[in-house]
Amino acid sequence: MNQAQALPPEDSLAPQALPLLLKAAGDPLRLDILRVMKRDSFGVLELCQLLECKQSGMSHHLKVLTNAGLLTSRREGNSIFYRRAYLAPANPLRELQQQLFATLDVEPLPGDLNEKLSELRRERALASRDFFADNAHKFRAQQDLIASYPVYAEQVGQLLANTPLPDRHLALEVGPGEGEFLPALAKRFKQVVALDNASKMLEQARQRAQEQRLSNVEFILGDTRRLKEHKVLADCIVVNMVLHHTPSPADIFQDLSGVLVPGGALLVTDLCRHEQTWAREACGDLWQGFEPDDLSLWAGDAGLKEGQSVYFALRNGFQIQLRQFFKRSSSDPLSPV
Repeated sequence: MNQAQALPPEDSLAPQALPLLLKAAGDPLRLDILRVMKRDSFGVLELCQLLECKQSGMSHHLKVLTNAGLLTSRREGNSIFYRRAYLAPANPLRELQQQLFATLDVEPLPGDLNEKLSELRRERALASRDFFADNAHKFRAQQDLIASYPVYAEQVGQLLANTPLPDRHLALEVGPGEGEFLPALAKRFKQVVALDNASKMLEQARQRAQEQRLSNVEFILGDTRRLKEHKVLADCIVVNMVLHHTPSPADIFQDLSGVLVPGGALLVTDLCRHEQTWAREACGDLWQGFEPDDLSLWAGDAGLKEGQSVYFALRNGFQIQLRQFFKRSSSDPLSPV
């Protein structure tokens, strides 16, 4: 990608930014590319298969869309996957970009394209099953191969950086694991609370915080029901790859909404719905990921409104969703989420 022509993330509008976006959106095939990326990400060859386009032509269209700020890419092994981009709230083209996506999402995909998408997802699932069948004896390796922290760390950090917040007094991370995301939170917030119901995992997170010399992190042993007891009131809550381990994800949304300040943000990273049943026994998963609408419904019921959503596929066939929700304030209209 020619960085000199790419859409800038800053709050100032480059002279070529609007023409680039309008040109990118003026081609029917490019609109179809954006349409199929509503809840997934794809490699070049996959898009060629879905939209019956030669690789050279598809690569050109993807470059145009990327330079216009409508797509972003990430490398998985030897492959590059493309997904919808999201602009920072201060970017002058953000509203136009999001309105374009919303307009595209109203129109359903043609039946034949839906069939191709279903077949592609079946192929991904088969590849995933074959891949993990050779690694079933490696518990730790299996967890890492599903979605280790480095796979989604950059995207979560970018989403956090672009999330408007009422204040940066306190951040809460639910299920910090080995504490890999705590340094990023400790750098951005005056105080950080790490909550985990597994004492050994909490101790690992504590050790990492000590190694990183993080002096503003507090550790609480327990589940989300204990947060009010500890009088936690957060400006931002981060939940990375935790929901599929919890007995009642809907209750988690209710608990977390109750400890968010008005206008505060909840950032959730988790697996999309999959059919890899082995993950239940190998990794202790209670749920095989979630449909995006599940998270939207639980958030809405908990008084949260939707923000940005980012979806991307992994080379092993799994898909990850990054979701942003906000606690409604008294000035928010009581419209459906």
